[in-house]
Amino acid sequence: MESALIASFLLNGKGGGKELDWPGIRNWDSDHGLLWLHLDYKEDETHQWLKEESGLDQVVFEALLAEDTRPRCLAYPCGMLVILRGVNLNPGADPDDMISLRVWLEPHRIISIRHRKVMAVDDIRKSVVDGNGPTDVGDFLFRLTRGLAYRIGDVLNQIDDEVDLLEDEVLERGSFEQRSKLSSLRRQIIRIRRYLSPQREVMTRLQTEKTQLLSEMDRILLREVADQITRYVEDLDSAKDRAAVCQEELENRIASQMNKTLYILSIITAIFLPLGLITGLLGINVGGIPGSENPFAFIIVCLMLLGIVAGQVMIFRRIHWV
Repeated sequence: MESALIASFLLNGKGGGKELDWPGIRNWDSDHGLLWLHLDYKEDETHQWLKEESGLDQVVFEALLAEDTRPRCLAYPCGMLVILRGVNLNPGADPDDMISLRVWLEPHRIISIRHRKVMAVDDIRKSVVDGNGPTDVGDFLFRLTRGLAYRIGDVLNQIDDEVDLLEDEVLERGSFEQRSKLSSLRRQIIRIRRYLSPQREVMTRLQTEKTQLLSEMDRILLREVADQITRYVEDLDSAKDRAAVCQEELENRIASQMNKTLYILSIITAIFLPLGLITGLLGINVGGIPGSENPFAFIIVCLMLLGIVAGQVMIFRRIHWV
């Protein structure tokens, strides 16, 4: 069972807490204080405890262990289910591979479930150890959403810097290598926005949810986080539009370069087409070729070809082809 239990604390309501193991969890009662359990939903022991010992409703149990989740918030008579997403800041991971965090909130118990490490939850755990942790359920939810939003903001700042850099590169010199960079950046923005947009709706709903778990001050603090998430979504939309415009500009520049190259090749082809025709006619192996007996015939033909080229260039300039 220890592999399923990531952390567990009996919070004292003053910012501190006592760390518990499974026997302490099983002996816990609501009169003892606020219990916080942090579990790994990939472990079979987590499924077993939630099903047999947690006392949760079947609907809540299935929602906490669902394989694919999106941010949402549901209030029940006995508690509230909140599912959130956070950027993946684990070593070697892509930030846009957002981590699912499921939280069940009751007046005297908090159950948070994840598989990969969530930095915002780790911050709360450290704050409890330091004696500066959450004092109640509403404070826990505020700290959690604020921590998730803070790290999302860091990732969005990096994306914004990348868009700025690509814009400058495209204006200075457009190349095929930048196309793959822009496409990768746009995919990253789309993946983050996919979960951040419904998370904005969750934060908005938490402000009006009819539950006794959140005080008026908690709702005010959550409103600030909701405004922050809204700004992040707007920044993502702006970055996505800027990347799209940048990619269009790059495509236009590449197309313009290709058209210019094809234009030069067309001019060269037009110049050498009559020359090739003349040399081809003079090169056929039949009798009666003019100048075959004249020792100066080759020089005469070369001068004639140069004269044709000069005449063509004059004509092309007159009709504004070159």
